[in-house]
Amino acid sequence: DFEETKMVLISDEAHHINASTKKSKTQEDLFEVQSWEGTVERIFKANTDNMMLEFTATMDLSDENLAQKYKPKLIVDYPLREFRADGYSKEVKVLQASLSTIERAVLAIVLSQYRLKLFAKYQKTIKPVVMFKSKIIKDSQAFQAEFEQFIHGLTADKLSKILSVNEATVRLAAQFFEANNINLANLCIELKHDFASEKCISVNSKEESEAKQLAVNSLEDANNEYRAVFAVDKLNEGWDVLNLFDIVRLYNTRDSKNNKVGKTTMSEAQLIGRGARYCPFQLAADQAADMRKFDADIENELRICEELYYHSETNSKYIQELNVALVQTGMKAPQTVERQLKLKELFKQTELYNHGYIFLNGQQKYLREDVLGLSETITGHIYKIKLRTGDINTTQMFVYAVESRGIATQSKDFKLLDFGEKIVRKAMQKLPFYAFDTLKKHFPHLTSSTDFITNASYLADIKLEITGRLEHISNLTADDKLLAATQVLEDIQNSITADKVEFKGTQAFIPKTIKSVFSDKTLNFAMDTGGDREFGRSMSNAIETSIHLDLSHKDWYVFDDCFGTSEEKLLIKFIDKRYDDLKLKFSEAYLIRNEKHFKLYSFDDGKSLEPDFLLYLIGKNGTDTMHYQVFIEPKGGHLIKADEWKQQFLLRIKDEFTVDKLFSNKNYVIWGLPFYNEALEANFSNSFNEVLA
Repeated sequence: DFEETKMVLISDEAHHINASTKKSKTQEDLFEVQSWEGTVERIFKANTDNMMLEFTATMDLSDENLAQKYKPKLIVDYPLREFRADGYSKEVKVLQASLSTIERAVLAIVLSQYRLKLFAKYQKTIKPVVMFKSKIIKDSQAFQAEFEQFIHGLTADKLSKILSVNEATVRLAAQFFEANNINLANLCIELKHDFASEKCISVNSKEESEAKQLAVNSLEDANNEYRAVFAVDKLNEGWDVLNLFDIVRLYNTRDSKNNKVGKTTMSEAQLIGRGARYCPFQLAADQAADMRKFDADIENELRICEELYYHSETNSKYIQELNVALVQTGMKAPQTVERQLKLKELFKQTELYNHGYIFLNGQQKYLREDVLGLSETITGHIYKIKLRTGDINTTQMFVYAVESRGIATQSKDFKLLDFGEKIVRKAMQKLPFYAFDTLKKHFPHLTSSTDFITNASYLADIKLEITGRLEHISNLTADDKLLAATQVLEDIQNSITADKVEFKGTQAFIPKTIKSVFSDKTLNFAMDTGGDREFGRSMSNAIETSIHLDLSHKDWYVFDDCFGTSEEKLLIKFIDKRYDDLKLKFSEAYLIRNEKHFKLYSFDDGKSLEPDFLLYLIGKNGTDTMHYQVFIEPKGGHLIKADEWKQQFLLRIKDEFTVDKLFSNKNYVIWGLPFYNEALEANFSNSFNEVLA
């Protein structure tokens, strides 16, 4: 059935087509195996032009047979460890409580309600969900009945006992309720309503989950009111729920032996990995909705909305084993470290800190007022069309067609408008993109569809080259012209939409007080192996770091320490070496680390960036009233190419910024320097010397 057809096979959850490979079957043997893997292999090999793309999150490349099959074919390997480190997952916390099972369950729904109210505070309609996990179906059914009965009879006294747990997040929740005038009696009423029996769903068996498939797969929908899911083993492949924030383990058994993680514990770690997918939200247009936002601001009250809590009974052995499993799956870093970053008291007493300004630009909606027509890359391109026996094809932009051998062909140049306005208008009508209201969004100065067709700034001068038999080209039919025009307009549409810019960074830099921008912070570092060895380590502590500098004695560095990367620490040492030069030229010089205190926005497309350092310089004497703020970004060699747009923006600031003069006796200058990289220090040093000059 498949031999005469060229096919592309797309295999999701591709580990399911490896059962025979795991049994050491060769690729030749698979043709003889009556299995799903053998069937897929026979289809794939039925035609030599076939392709197959496989996707899986659980490929065990430590298996020798799987490694032999897949390593030569691997296109992208993006393990969960990197996924989590890059910020695309919730952070995982294990919350142990010496409470009864039902009390731990109520603690989970209290924290769920706390998240619900935090989201509402920031106008986010996100409904957190709790999962109650049992070991067997019978236990799950019994606990659901107990839970519903307990919630029905919940009292303020029962809640008070649960909220007395000595745990930081529980204390924050209690303080939030109190600050917002939500007493325990009112909280009981809310929980009874939000976790009533009709808002609890059981997915313990195939029969149940089949009947409730729509409900459990739409838990994020606004009209889905389920808050609690009772299950044994539901969070497996095929079920994605992003608004799951609490998993309550309703049993207290272990299966690990001889210091090896047991099968059940590993499956629980994998369950957590699935539940830890990030629930997208953003507070500002420049924030990435699908990434963690508060890794460098862990005291932010919304931090709990980026965390998955796994609730367990106090059991130190089990928690240790679970943590090992979470590290093995990549869901947790081997080590996390909290660091306190504080502004020096001496700096807090300065005139700059108390009355000085930092100038920052903003992001604004790009209304395209400066767009007066199609870009030159579109109007200057020749669109190549090939005719064959009445059929018509087009190449992609900048890719030239290849002539077929043995057929006498000739090319002829046309302008799109040579086909006549009616033909072009008909082609536009075939493509919804060319509706006038859509075109107007891209080209605000456009007056009509006729203007778009006949104006040289738009389609009038669009050129195309048609290749085919001479007699065919000389006598193009109306259908030929319509097909050619349609193909050209499709290419132009792709170019327009690919070049769409939503925002621009303003060239005007607005003053903000230094005091309001920079503050003490609590930072959280995941000390993953294989990353930058300096990341998260104290620069002032000679035991921790290989790039040591005691910053406590460096009054020009305004924070008490630096926990940044090796390049960031090397930049500080560079400034330390040049500080005497700065003091000769300026009365004050301060290097300020930007730990997500502020953002800048690219002039071209409004993309945000957070320069790692601000070098603030003040004129030497009464006649020199210049205040210089110089943005500096250290960059590892492996990131220089990918982040080149940031460097280009920083270098443009000096020539393009504008500020309002705040005081008659002060002037402000804003610069950006090229990336600092130790291996390329000479280039940076030359630019630094310009500042001194």
